[in-house]
Amino acid sequence: MKKMKKQHVTAAAQKQDSRSSRLNIATKLAFILGLGGILLSAQADPRLTTPPGFTITKLPFSVPKARQLALTENGTLIVGSRKSGNVYAVPNALTAANPKVITLFNDLNEPSGLALANGDLYIAAVSKVLRVNDIENHLKANPKFDLVTDTLPKKAHHGWKYIKFGDDGMLYVPVGAPCNICLSKDKRFATMLRMDPTTGAIEIIAKGLRNVVGFAWHPESKDLWVSNNGRDILGDDIPADELNVIPAKNTNAPHFGYPFVHSNNASDSPGIIKDPEFGDHEDAAKYDFQPAAVRIQAHSAPIGMTFYTGTHFPAPYKNALFVAERGSWNRSSKVGYQLTVMTLDASGDPVYEPFIYGWLEDETAWGRPNDVLQTKEGHLLISDDEAGAVYLVSYSHALAAN
Repeated sequence: MKKMKKQHVTAAAQKQDSRSSRLNIATKLAFILGLGGILLSAQADPRLTTPPGFTITKLPFSVPKARQLALTENGTLIVGSRKSGNVYAVPNALTAANPKVITLFNDLNEPSGLALANGDLYIAAVSKVLRVNDIENHLKANPKFDLVTDTLPKKAHHGWKYIKFGDDGMLYVPVGAPCNICLSKDKRFATMLRMDPTTGAIEIIAKGLRNVVGFAWHPESKDLWVSNNGRDILGDDIPADELNVIPAKNTNAPHFGYPFVHSNNASDSPGIIKDPEFGDHEDAAKYDFQPAAVRIQAHSAPIGMTFYTGTHFPAPYKNALFVAERGSWNRSSKVGYQLTVMTLDASGDPVYEPFIYGWLEDETAWGRPNDVLQTKEGHLLISDDEAGAVYLVSYSHALAAN
């Protein structure tokens, strides 16, 4: 920018000069960090701690109560929510200096679950799944949609969804238990469903999952890993929250225990505990319960997750599982409120540890990580439904060396 000869300039000119300077700095920083065309117009939050070489930056827009994320091929970020009933679209979310936020819907029933397939947007809203065809050409308020199904359970308790498409072209939809602890007559509760996106027909592929609000397929084995939030009112440390694995080639739906048994304290040797109400129920004898693959501190609330398949992060993170822990709501001292990562040690055993933390300061939580999504460039996006924000996580060899 040319140096101005006059010392007196208008306020508008000063504002424009300052903004241009900030954008130039942001653009240079983007290339230093290896972000290519992604424009950073906000600074990294000093309250958040990352591993060496990593940077987390808040994207320059607000999406209140942000839940599941979906990113189109053209760079439009779609963001779900829960009680607000909103679904947002942010064109050029990663490249524009001041992206515009479009409210696609504002009256849906907890539309937290989103998935994209062949350019169409699928939205899960408790008992319904909607489809907006060719979403990129319908980025406006109240676009026309098709109803895939309206026959899922209508119970609001754990009724919000997290959905994804599998390589088989089917839509995977969890249905949470309609309670803290209960045994439902409707066999769809506390399960993972596989849905035909054309007809809405479903089949149960896993049972005994109290509340799945995140899942991802392992890039190599194709096993389906799911997060599961354990029951409440048994204390601060039991039962553990879980990561469970649904085998890729399972022919019979595995049962993971709920409501009959639960994982024990994550700090103890692996084991299960009987539920005080349903542990001796006659139906418990019908099942061979599958243990959790990973036990997580009780009440951490692991939800959105993704396996890392990019090349932007260092090699140890290849095929690592990143998990958003939304954090506790009824524990005597708060836990969670972080992004964690699961890798495998030399023996092939899972190692689960914090990756980014700082949303919880003492007993005050200013943010709640909710979903994590990989971009095509190999960065990560994290939604935060407390701060109404979306963060971008990137890596730089230059920063790591400092």
